[in-house]
Amino acid sequence: MKNLQKGDKKLLNAWAFYDWANSVYTLTIASAVFPIFYEALFSDRDHYIDVFGLHLKNSALISFITAFAFLVVSFISPLLSGIADYVGNKKSFMKFFCYLGALSCMGLYWFDLDNIYVGLLFYFLGLLGYWGSLVFYNSYLPDIAFEEQQDRISAKGYSLGYIGSVILLIVNLAMIMKPKLFGITGTDGEAAMKAMRYSFIMVGVWWILFSQYTYYYLPKGSKETGQKLTKSVIFNGFKELKKVWALLQENIPLKRYLGGFFVSSMAVQTVMLVATYFGAQEIQWSSKEESTIGLIICILIIQLVAVVGAVLTSRASAKFGNIPTLIVINIIWAVFCALAFFITLPMHFYVMATVAGFVMGGIQALSRSTYSKLLPETEDTASFFSFYDVAEKIGIVIGMCVYGIIDQITGSPRAAIVILGIFFVTAIFLLRRVHKKDVSN
Repeated sequence: MKNLQKGDKKLLNAWAFYDWANSVYTLTIASAVFPIFYEALFSDRDHYIDVFGLHLKNSALISFITAFAFLVVSFISPLLSGIADYVGNKKSFMKFFCYLGALSCMGLYWFDLDNIYVGLLFYFLGLLGYWGSLVFYNSYLPDIAFEEQQDRISAKGYSLGYIGSVILLIVNLAMIMKPKLFGITGTDGEAAMKAMRYSFIMVGVWWILFSQYTYYYLPKGSKETGQKLTKSVIFNGFKELKKVWALLQENIPLKRYLGGFFVSSMAVQTVMLVATYFGAQEIQWSSKEESTIGLIICILIIQLVAVVGAVLTSRASAKFGNIPTLIVINIIWAVFCALAFFITLPMHFYVMATVAGFVMGGIQALSRSTYSKLLPETEDTASFFSFYDVAEKIGIVIGMCVYGIIDQITGSPRAAIVILGIFFVTAIFLLRRVHKKDVSN
């Protein structure tokens, strides 16, 4: 395939289509079907299992595995970004992590408590594959799109990912609700579990299949001739992070903002990752079937409302400014966590899912754009955003560990939700130290 020119419409569409391919992982595996499946495995075990020489609660265990995965990702991301900048075969790296993640999703078909270590390994590698492929996927953007095209094509990728992931989730939901219509046999409970296992395979197949369109058009790398991989190149990413850290000492508004972002993101990302586990354990569903269907419907509600939330947040920031809007969103999140401590009924959970989707849709995009506006005059924006991404992932590690430890000690995630609320309150005070005039609108 002859390389297309930078800015070519076909090339841009092919790049954006990778979101369609990989977003099924975040929705089906990270948010919806796998958490429900994982929780169902423990229905006769009182939520506890002996693993790694410890007696751990299931939701605490998955929190620790998730935290460890993000810790590894936060370490290898600078390594990978350094390699991506200098080596001319970044598409090969992207493919490797894509296939690692997709095949690991398919491996979850065999996840069971008798072979818990193998199952957890597949879960860990799925996370690693997804986030590892994103390092190279994101690094392609300045290579294939001109600056004036980047916002539009990035948004298109997000939209494609949303549509594709929701389509597959609806199919999976139909399989779980009516497994016999899809030729899945067994008792109602057994057939539903089989349908969930099949959905993991479907995620892997979808991811690999649709990514081929992207790979067909993407160039080999930004430097087709390639460069020799040296020790200096490998650790270049860490050098860039160190340089950004030094520059932050001179840019007080950006430094203050990053503090607020770090604490806020820590809480937001943790809520997003544990919401389904919380709903499965703490909400008084009338039956397992209602629990399964109700939780997936909540995820769909969040996805739909998030789009509206993103639009309204964008308009609010244009009128009132980024920092005031972020403060209000964090206030809503803090109230959300306080109320979540008391919810017990399915209707409560549906309402909370609607609120979560509304504020979730805007806070991530607004946080990133605010960071961009606070950056100093520089052509090296990649290093600053690499620092941003690593900070976000370290925040997830801390948030998941805090959640897991409290869940393990108390036996309930409700106290952990309160702690996350305290994080949001802390973020509010930190963001108040950033002056509105420092952020251009």
